[in-house]
Amino acid sequence: MNFNFQNKLLIATFLVAFQLTIAQKKEETIGSEVVNVVKPYTPTISDAFKIKETPNLDDEGNAKKETIRYTIFSFPVASTFTPSKGKAEGVDKTKQARLFNNYATLGFGNYRVFNGELFVNQELGANDYVAGIFRHLSSQGGISGVELDDRFYDTSLGLTYGANYNSMSWNLDLGYQNQIYNWYGLPESFGNTLSPADRSALVFGIDPQHSYNTLSAGAKIEFNDGFLKESTVKFSRFTDNFKSAENRFSIKPSLQFNIMNQFIKTNIIVDYVGGTFEKNYENTNSQPLKYGYTNFGVAPSFVVLKDDWTLNLGASVFYSMDNQNSSNKVYVYPNINASLKVVGDLMIFYTGAEGSLSQNSYQDFANENAFLSPTLNITPTDKQYDVFAGLKGKLASNVSYNIKGSYAFEKNRALFKSNNYTENSANEDYAFGNSMGVVYDDMKTLRFSGDLKASFSDNVTFGIGGTFSTYTNAFQPEAWNLPKIKMNTTLDVVITEKWYAGTTVFYVGDRKDLKVDTNIIYIVPPAPVTLKSYFDANAHVGYKYNSQLTGFVKANNIANQGYQKWLNYPVQAFQIVLGANYKFDF
Repeated sequence: MNFNFQNKLLIATFLVAFQLTIAQKKEETIGSEVVNVVKPYTPTISDAFKIKETPNLDDEGNAKKETIRYTIFSFPVASTFTPSKGKAEGVDKTKQARLFNNYATLGFGNYRVFNGELFVNQELGANDYVAGIFRHLSSQGGISGVELDDRFYDTSLGLTYGANYNSMSWNLDLGYQNQIYNWYGLPESFGNTLSPADRSALVFGIDPQHSYNTLSAGAKIEFNDGFLKESTVKFSRFTDNFKSAENRFSIKPSLQFNIMNQFIKTNIIVDYVGGTFEKNYENTNSQPLKYGYTNFGVAPSFVVLKDDWTLNLGASVFYSMDNQNSSNKVYVYPNINASLKVVGDLMIFYTGAEGSLSQNSYQDFANENAFLSPTLNITPTDKQYDVFAGLKGKLASNVSYNIKGSYAFEKNRALFKSNNYTENSANEDYAFGNSMGVVYDDMKTLRFSGDLKASFSDNVTFGIGGTFSTYTNAFQPEAWNLPKIKMNTTLDVVITEKWYAGTTVFYVGDRKDLKVDTNIIYIVPPAPVTLKSYFDANAHVGYKYNSQLTGFVKANNIANQGYQKWLNYPVQAFQIVLGANYKFDF
């Protein structure tokens, strides 16, 4: 043990010396320190507790175990609790309305009004279908204070054949329309310089009836894939009973290209119109009036989305050919608009600048004003720009609004104006001050508009809107027949499952027109005539007898105002129509 103890002591002394040496080498790092040894190091070794090789056993833990026998006695427990079976909560289901492919409408009213409509649709297979529609609306006239015949007829027939596939859809259309009207708007001062007998003979000799006929054909095709998205083709031939004839043809393909992950949409426009009027209004012995224009247009655009901004950037270029005068022009227009979500869908600000070259036609003019003379000058309208800005959004989940202001400049803006006239028995039937013509002007229009739409419930909807405009003309003294104020409001109510009703009220402000009797020598040029503003209130009530048969009553011009929509053209006063609509399948 002494040898081991000396060795261990030597090793311990060596380790202490080695540790002190290391501490000195690290003096520069931890600094100097004085160590005072107060007791010499005396190492000792504690006794070890070893486990005995033969441990003693506890006799109590080795006692003999007793065998335990037991049984389980089972008996029922009475309980009054009975759990109820789960049941799904019932949901009120709205009975799905049955849809029918065909319907027929028939109505009769005062002024001997007859309104009939028939629509049929038949599927020919899994994809093909054919449809047809017939419409007729006529009145035998009877407007108070009108001396000439004021009846009218409007009859049209249309046929459609088409097909729907997964990748595309297309349809072919054919149509025919016949319209018969009368130039019944004689001036109030008509025949004042004639004797009663001569005036009566002059009025009796006027045949105011004229008619329009339209034959149309068209096609449309749409693709779900590819760069050609859709294309439409239309042709129409418009004629009247004064040997006037007009042809119009248009084709408008829409293309979409993906360039650098940006979709660029391009609309291509080819629009031709050409026609002839047999006579000139001012000089019936002159050569026929001929016109013809071909417009070629390209309008590319693309959309940029950034945060809450949506930008639609584009432009349009038109090349217009005057086929009669060999005069060709190029027009360039902006097509830019942007929108910003200021407060989500509650408030969206939008603005933009747009322009276009609008093709005017005899057919379009006659559809807007049926009392035109067949002696018009036709030319396109150059809408150089329309700069606008507005706010739209929702005041609540069921209330939406739109407020807009715009400033536009148009060259050759078409205006309806009464024709000058004479009281000569040799006149054409439309040359007694009872017809209207078209004049053109360069016009600037400042316009503010707004509308509000609300759905108070699934059964009540309401809407109101208005437009306020001011016009600045370059040549004409007034913006003929253009009102400065237009307002409208609608209300539709589902009263019960069987009954429904609705109202429409619109207001049109004052307009200006001018009619000159060329037989009179005026010292002072005649002043324009003001057409008074008017309200027109309409209402309807319907009763659904069953899913197929519905009866209705319609009342128009409830205020019974014989207002003039055009100068010397009063409309029918209070009108009421009773009718029914029947839906069916073959």
